[in-house]
Amino acid sequence: MPANLTPAYFEAEKRFREAKTNQDKIVALEEMLAVMPKHKGTDHLKADLRRKIARLTQESERKSATQHASMVLPKEGAAQVVIVGLPNAGKSQLVASITKATPTVADYPFTTQNATPGMMEFENIKIQLVDMPPLVSGSIPFWVPPMLRRADALLIMVDLGNAPLDQLIEISMQLEEMRIGIGEKKPEPEEEAPGWTWKKALIIGNKLDLAEENGTAGADLQALRDECKGQVPVLGISAKNGTGLEDLRLKVFEVLDIIRVYTKTPGQKPDLDDPIILKRGSTLADAAEDVHKDFRARLKFARLWGSGKHDGVMVKRDHMLEDGDVIELHI
Repeated sequence: MPANLTPAYFEAEKRFREAKTNQDKIVALEEMLAVMPKHKGTDHLKADLRRKIARLTQESERKSATQHASMVLPKEGAAQVVIVGLPNAGKSQLVASITKATPTVADYPFTTQNATPGMMEFENIKIQLVDMPPLVSGSIPFWVPPMLRRADALLIMVDLGNAPLDQLIEISMQLEEMRIGIGEKKPEPEEEAPGWTWKKALIIGNKLDLAEENGTAGADLQALRDECKGQVPVLGISAKNGTGLEDLRLKVFEVLDIIRVYTKTPGQKPDLDDPIILKRGSTLADAAEDVHKDFRARLKFARLWGSGKHDGVMVKRDHMLEDGDVIELHI
């Protein structure tokens, strides 16, 4: 099947060939992946590009092991959630409050210049939150768009004390310039432009305490919900005071739309501290492959605890798993 590559792909490929550094090459390769048509004819090319990205990333990490943060930030934990917003919205304060990371926190803009990760705990898993430089039109670092595309979800932060609806519109416009859309609803085929990436997202209205003092919190949060038309959830918090942070942990987990599945060997208890992380809708066969790449083909059946079924019931490889299921694989 022909690949039918687009002009945008060949432009990115040209930038890759002209790139002098690993970071520039990775950015170009990420762009090639983003604009590549999605069909069977490009499967082998996609795999080749991902191998090149992995190799260049490993080289970059070895060279920059002593740097504060790598431009190509590897994912850790159950998922990677990147925080975006305008200057002084409180992104660094949130990461400092909800993780053990120590980004620079100040009451003036542009204190964050690099990608700064921290691990947020949710029950028995950890989710990586990444503090990013503020979105400022015309001065967005070259490495930011690929990071946003690679993330599992975006956390969009606005300041409830400073025209939050205008901030959300500005952020949305800047994301559109990067060909990044938010929410689950994708454009109709006739409207779809090559190279667009659609990301799961959560909108956070920060500085809720100040907005409540001013009596504007309810109206501002509702205006944000109206703007999203129900496609993206909205939550009010105070990163400084800690208000709403427990709700935020749960909401991030829900937005990621992932499940936790546990394995056990016959006659033993499951390890409930080390779940397999899968996309919602994954099957027993998907879980077997995650345990070991050969298990999917060799799997005969499994016994299942959870999903509202009798304990230890036998299920087949196409059984759809749910969060909290325990499986005993038989090959």
